Parts: sequence; C-alpha cells; structure tokens
Amino acid sequence: MQGITTTFQSFLTNLHMPSVRWTDIVEILIIAFILYHILLWFRNTRAWALMKGVLIILLFVLLAAVFNMTTILWLVQNVTGIAVMALVVILQPELRTALEELGQKNLISSFFSTDSSRGGTYEGFTDHTINEIMRSCTEMAKVHTGALIVIENKTPLQEYVRTGIDIDAVVSSQLLINIFEKNTPLHDGAVIIRGNRVISATCYLPLSENKLDKDLGTRHRAGVGLSEVSDSLTIIVSEETGNISVAYRGKLTRALQYGELKDRLKQFQSMMVPGRRSFRAKNKKENDEGAKETRDTE
Repeated sequence: MQGITTTFQSFLTNLHMPSVRWTDIVEILIIAFILYHILLWFRNTRAWALMKGVLIILLFVLLAAVFNMTTILWLVQNVTGIAVMALVVILQPELRTALEELGQKNLISSFFSTDSSRGGTYEGFTDHTINEIMRSCTEMAKVHTGALIVIENKTPLQEYVRTGIDIDAVVSSQLLINIFEKNTPLHDGAVIIRGNRVISATCYLPLSENKLDKDLGTRHRAGVGLSEVSDSLTIIVSEETGNISVAYRGKLTRALQYGELKDRLKQFQSMMVPGRRSFRAKNKKENDEGAKETRDTE
C-alpha cells in the first residue's frame, strides 16, 4: 500500500500541468463564438442539407482510405480544390448574408443570447391551422383571388423570409384572406407559415427552371421552384381559374378538391412530426378550442 502511495506521489510530482494564461481563455471564447455562429448559419440556410451530403461523401472517402481504394483517393485529391471553390460559389448569397449579420450583431450580447429564429427544431402545426388554411383557400378560390402559401418543414426558409415583411401572427383565415386581397400592400408575393404562425408576407421565391404548362403563371412557377430546393409544401390559388394546386418536392398537383387538399395537408402534418406524441398532447387544448371556434362561426 505504501509503495502505491509513493508511486502516485511521484507521478504527481513529475506531472507538469501547463499554465493557463488569460489570453488562452480569450482565445477559447473567440473560437467558441465563431463556431457557434457558424453552426447557427448552417442550420438556418440550405447549407445544412448540403453539409449532410458532404458528410456522406466524406464517409465514402474514409472507407476508401481504410480499404486502400486508390482510384477513389486519386479522384478526391484532384477534385477537392474544385469542389471547395464550387461550394463557395453555390453558397455565395448565404455567405454574404452571414457576414452581414455578423457585422450587425452586438458581440457582447451574442455570447449570452440563445435566440436562433427557429427554436432549435422544425415545428409542426395543429388541426386548427389546417382548418384555417382550408377555409381561406376555398374562400379565395370562389372569388378568384390569387394566393401563394408556403408551409415550412425541416429545410429552413430564412433566406426567403428576409425578402418579405415580418408578420408573426397566429394563422387565421381572416388574416390570410386579408393579406391576399387585391390591391392591398401585402398581396404580392408569398406568405410563409412556420408551425401555427404566419412569419412573413410578400416573400420572393425562386422560379422553377423546369418546363411547365404554358397556361401556368409566375405564381405557380414560384411555388414549384421553392419545392425543388426545399421540403416545404406550397399551396397556390389561381387568380385566373380559381383552382387550388399544391407543389411538393418539385411536383405540382393541380385542381384539388376540398377533400383532396385536406388529405394533402394532413399527410404533410404527419410527415413533419413523426411519432411526436408530446407535440399533439401539448396542442390538444388548442385543437379543441379551434374546433369549438369553427363550430361557433359555422
């Protein structure tokens, strides 16, 4: 026992712990600040999905290195430089926005702030929100009022939210109808819904470059274009025909009936929150209140 104690004391004597200077602490804080905001930037842009794709490629490269696949390793060595330049070009708008936001931030408050515009995870929406969207779409379709309603899913749409005017209001049929009313300041562009709230209006969306029917206008091209670069669902109400269409994953489904639109929204709702019982339990009261309000108004 005494021998073990002597050995341990000798180990502590010979153990030299490096001294920590105040500059080391500052350096750690700076690196943590930069990494934190890089991760926030990744999560709030399309770069998040791109990064997951890059990680898959890196996994294959690691397997190639383990099993000495010389051809793959040679390709990686010769393509890496070009790939990095391509990423910079692809993400140029997002990089510029990130640098602008960093320049506008209060550096001191940023260390203590946990605000991140999405609250950490994507949000689902309740049956009450579905009913309000359904009611607004059917009412606008009757009078041929054009509308473009985007429901955000896992892919962040913050870059498109910034192009519009902040609303941040609970989804209601009256609000949506009023926004898209002709000759009003907010009717031009898209509305983006996150969870149970209208986040922004008059948002500009990317137009699809694929061939669509010639009778489809800019509103349909914008809806399909956004569905090609994200997993959001877009509802389009045609101003010319009054038809209701849905764009998802680059596919446009036209002239939906009331029941078909409700089925699509229900399906999209279940895809957004798979197995999240706590979410449904948390919003059960809100659903009940929404159903009661619907019955009262009818």
